[in-house]
Amino acid sequence: MQVKLSQAVKMFFTNSSLEMVYFEAVANALDAGATQINITISIDSENYLPSLTIKIEDNGIGFTDERYSKFVKLFNVDEDSHKGLGRLVYKFYFNEVQIISHFDKTKKRDFFFDEEMSESDNVIEVDETSSGTKLILKDYSLQKLAKNTYISVNYLKTRILEEFYSILFQKKNAKKPVTITLESSIGTSKDKKIIDENDILDLQEVELDLSVDLINKLYLHYHIQKLDNNEKSLISAISIDNRTVKYEIVAEENIPSGYKMVFLLFSDYFNGKVDLTRQNINIPKDDEKRIKELFRQKVAQLIEREAPEVIRIKNKIKNNLVDKFPHLSHYFEDDEIGYSSKDNVLKNAQKKFFRDQKELLEASEFTDEQYDKSLKMSSMALTEYVLFRQLTIEQLKNITSNNSENDLHTLFATMKTTFNQENTQDDIYKNKAWVLDDKYMTYKTVLSDRQMDEIVGHITEDETSSDGDRPDIALIFSNNPLNDEPFDVVIVELKKRGVKLEENIKAITQLEKRARKLMKYYDNKIQRIWFYAIVEFNEDLEMHLRGEYKELYSSGKMYYRETKVAISMNPDLILPISIYVWDLDAVIKDADLRNATFLNMIKSKFTVDEEEE
Repeated sequence: MQVKLSQAVKMFFTNSSLEMVYFEAVANALDAGATQINITISIDSENYLPSLTIKIEDNGIGFTDERYSKFVKLFNVDEDSHKGLGRLVYKFYFNEVQIISHFDKTKKRDFFFDEEMSESDNVIEVDETSSGTKLILKDYSLQKLAKNTYISVNYLKTRILEEFYSILFQKKNAKKPVTITLESSIGTSKDKKIIDENDILDLQEVELDLSVDLINKLYLHYHIQKLDNNEKSLISAISIDNRTVKYEIVAEENIPSGYKMVFLLFSDYFNGKVDLTRQNINIPKDDEKRIKELFRQKVAQLIEREAPEVIRIKNKIKNNLVDKFPHLSHYFEDDEIGYSSKDNVLKNAQKKFFRDQKELLEASEFTDEQYDKSLKMSSMALTEYVLFRQLTIEQLKNITSNNSENDLHTLFATMKTTFNQENTQDDIYKNKAWVLDDKYMTYKTVLSDRQMDEIVGHITEDETSSDGDRPDIALIFSNNPLNDEPFDVVIVELKKRGVKLEENIKAITQLEKRARKLMKYYDNKIQRIWFYAIVEFNEDLEMHLRGEYKELYSSGKMYYRETKVAISMNPDLILPISIYVWDLDAVIKDADLRNATFLNMIKSKFTVDEEEE
C-alpha cells in the first residue's frame, strides 16, 4: 500500500466505533452491486477478544482490476461520494484483514490489506464461479469492546437499517431489493437476523418549500405507522451519498409509544457533504440551520396530523418546563418543544436569555422598550438564582448514608475555600450559607474547611495561631459599617448521615474545642458567637441530648444548651457559650420552605405576565 496504514489509521479515525467496520463493508458491497450480503460474527466468549472473527460476504462484481487499483491507492477516488478512507477502519480494529474475491467469472484475487499491498498482486485463474467478495477480519487489536452490542445481531440490524435506509429504499423501489443476513455465534449462543425488503417501508414524498441553492430542491420521504403494541421506533436522517446520516429532528424521549416513523431528507445538494470518515456532515452553518428548521417544521406537521398523541406530550413538556423554569418561558420555542430534547430546548432558551442580558449590559442608554426589558431581565436573573438554590436543596434531600461527609459539606460551601464580601457576586453559586439562614449571606468572610489560625487571622488581623485544626464552616460578620470590629462569628460542624452516636457527639466536642480558641477574643474582637452541630437525628442521639439540652422548634428539631468552657488557667477564665444541635432534615426543610416563598412569588408573576400578553 502506498500510505503507511498505522499512521493513516491514527490520523483519520480518532473517533470511531466497531460498528463502522460493518458499515464500510456493507457500503462497499452495495457499491459493487451486491443484492445478498452475509455478516457472520464468531467469538468463544464476549470477554475473549482474541477469538473474535468477523466475515462479510457479498455477491457483488468483486475486486476487478479497476476496483483493486483504486483500493490500494488510499485517496484515489472518482467523485465526492467516495471518500477513499473508510477501509482504514478495518485496520483500526483488526491486525489481520484478508480479502478473497471472485470476478470476471474465472478470476480470483486473494490478498491481505496491509503495507505490503501493491498493484501487481497475483490473480489466479479458477473454474467459472459466481462473482463476489469475502472479507475476513481477525486478531482484534484493542483491549476490550466499547459495547458488547457491537457483536449483537439484533443491535446491528437496527443500526444497519438506520445507516443504509435510503439506499435500501431506493433499491426496493428499483425492484432490486437487497437482503442482509446477520448471524452470530458467541460461545454456545447463536442468533440470526435478516434485513430484507419487508423491513423497508413504503415512503410518501413531499417537496419542501426551500431551495438551498439555485438548483437543488429538498424532498422529504416519510412513513408514520400506528402499531398494535407499545413499541416505538424512529429514523430521521439526511441521505448523503446513498448513506443515511442520522439527523435528530425528534428526540427519542419525545416519540409517542405505539408508532414506527421514518423521515428521510433527499437532495442532490447533499452529495459529498460529509467528512472523510463519514462521521460528520459538512454543510455551511446558515444552510444547515435553515434546512433543520424546515425539516423539523414539516415533520412536526406530519406527526401532529398522523399521531395526535404528540400534541398531548408537547403540552405536558411545555407545562413542565414553564413550571420549573418560569423565567425562561418567553424564550421557549414552540416548534422545538416536543421534538428537540428537553435539555436542548432549555439550553437554547438560556442562550437567548444570556444574549439579551449581554445586549442590555452593553447598552449606553435605555429606550423605554429596553428599560422594560431590563426590568424583566433582572427578575429573570434573580429567578435563576432562586432555581439554583432549589436545585441545591433537592440535592441535599437526596443525600444518604452512602454519601461522604465531603459530599454533604460541598452542598453547603465549596471545600478548602475562603469567600470574601468583595467577591460575593463571583462566589454566589459556590457559597451556600443561605442553607443555614438567609441572613448569613451578609458575611464579611466565610471559611470552608480552613485552618483555625486562618480564622483567627481574619478576626484579629495581627495575631496568628499555630492551630492547624479545621472547622467545617466559619462565618465572620460585622454590623458596623464604619469599623469592622467587633465581629459576630458562626462555627458549624457537619456529620454525614448514618454515623454512630459517638461520632455525632464528637461534633459537639469539636465545637467546644473551637470555643476555647475563639472565646478569648470575646468582648474584644468578637461580640457574639454561635456554635452549630448539624447531624442526623435518631432516637439514641435525642435520648442523649434530652438530659442537658432544651428542645427548640422551627421546621424540625433543634436542641440548645448553654455551657461553660475554660479559656485559660492563669488567669482562671471560664466563659459561657451556646451550642445548637440541629437536625439535618430540619435544616433542609427550613431552607426549602424559605425558598418556596420566592418560587411561588416568581411563578405567579410570570403567569400573570403570560396572561397579559
